[in-house]
Amino acid sequence: MKSPLVRKIGGYLFAIVFIIAGWWLTALAVNSPALPTPDAAVAVLLANVDQLVPYFLTSAWRVIVSLVIGTVLAVPIAHVCARSRTLDALFAPVLYLLYPIPKVVLLPILLVLFGLADAPKIVLISLTVFFQVLVAVRDAVRAVPESAVVAIRSLGGSRWDEYRHVAVPATMPAVFTSLRIGVGTAIAVLFIAEAMAGSTGLGYYIMQSWSMVNYPRMFAGIIAMALLGVVLYAIFDIVERRLTRWR
Repeated sequence: MKSPLVRKIGGYLFAIVFIIAGWWLTALAVNSPALPTPDAAVAVLLANVDQLVPYFLTSAWRVIVSLVIGTVLAVPIAHVCARSRTLDALFAPVLYLLYPIPKVVLLPILLVLFGLADAPKIVLISLTVFFQVLVAVRDAVRAVPESAVVAIRSLGGSRWDEYRHVAVPATMPAVFTSLRIGVGTAIAVLFIAEAMAGSTGLGYYIMQSWSMVNYPRMFAGIIAMALLGVVLYAIFDIVERRLTRWR
């Protein structure tokens, strides 16, 4: 019987083969310089690793910092609002009005306020992650059975014990689920921000390659950005398994 690790590695290998095969067949069918074959893009990627690393690290820094800021701000607010009917009644309408707004529309304002460096991109991604985590964790806290809270209170537990032994463990899966979803959204927002403003990051690298009509180089940047998302997704998956062994 195969171990979970072997099955996971096998699943990733199948996914890679499936994606490459689909990419290759599509490139052959389209037969356009705008869609190079996988081998051409990978060859350029390997030949330009030294150039790509600074762009990759810059984008990774922006995404990681934004994920941390958005999560650290959202989780306690979600817990407090979900456990207080008064606060929830006050702030729920605010959340309903602000959550559907695409945060990327704020980019021009943030560029005026913070310039073209890291700050506007980090603020924009942090806002996006903040609302995603806030909604998921708030709903998870509200779904915690009241009987579990009553059991802690009957044993003499304090408010802190309720959060530590009931609310936090029960909502931890929701935090990581929202983070895994947030990784994809954060990288998409990052691409837009880097492509529109600045001269660093993978988004800028991709758009620069596009303007140069260097499509293999452009796809090398796309592969690097995809790898960033996959790595972050895998890290959250591993950390979740470590912190939620009770599941």
